[in-house]
Amino acid sequence: MNTPVLAAQPQNMAINLFDPAQFETMQKICKMYVNSDLVPESYRVTDKRPESKAVANCMIAVSMAQRMNADHMMVMQNLDIIQGRPSWSAKFLIATVNSCGRFSPLRYKFTNLGKIKNVTYTDYEWRNGRREAVTKTLNIEIDNWECIAYSSEKGRDEILESTPITMEMAIKEGWYTKSGSKWQTMPRLMLQYRAASFWQRAYAPEISMGMITQEEARDIEDVDYIEINPEDKLKEELEKANKEEFKCQQEAKAASDPSPVMEDRPDPGNPEPPKAQSFNNASQGKPNWMRR
Repeated sequence: MNTPVLAAQPQNMAINLFDPAQFETMQKICKMYVNSDLVPESYRVTDKRPESKAVANCMIAVSMAQRMNADHMMVMQNLDIIQGRPSWSAKFLIATVNSCGRFSPLRYKFTNLGKIKNVTYTDYEWRNGRREAVTKTLNIEIDNWECIAYSSEKGRDEILESTPITMEMAIKEGWYTKSGSKWQTMPRLMLQYRAASFWQRAYAPEISMGMITQEEARDIEDVDYIEINPEDKLKEELEKANKEEFKCQQEAKAASDPSPVMEDRPDPGNPEPPKAQSFNNASQGKPNWMRR
């Protein structure tokens, strides 16, 4: 009697970093990677990057690869740190979506919406040591292409579409005018990458583990901000309210009790001379026997 042989399925062997034995094994694996010339520079030991920092970067990448059930080298080759943000390459996310088995391969639909010119956008410039928003206008004329990424789940006919990405959107968001931007030299490819990343975050966010793409990380503007303490803000609002209440009380009191009119009084330093009385008026105060 023949016994069927079952093929061994790959298992996600997640490493527990709180287990001392597994943590030591992870460190040995990472030390092997950091001394290799095949891994990206972010994971190698250099003059500016000591071994402890390189091992830490490598350990994060290996841990993510274990959770995604992906190859270590593939994750390190496509995971980059841009402006302090870990980000994936767009082509890695596209390949992951196409090979996950849940969806049909991503496709793209392009539509020319016509010419656009004099598009207003917001740029950021350094003024007085701070970055301030400045409104500018792009005067060149370009084709306003629109790209939509779409796919469908296996076994279903419903089409899953991404948010439409247009060249006008790229200008208004500051992607097109950014220094060294690829939107000016290869707009079609950038439209595909951005539409694919939007599609992936909408329908399969677990693939990227919530991280953005490298292209998006380079397009993001870092705007300065001021951290406000809630207690200080509440105190400021209370003081402002008390001042407004006191002002209203003063105005109401002035309206209900107007100032009295001052009578004209003689100047003490320059008294007026007594008025002379007429004879008739003077005689009115005498007794009858004196009135002749």
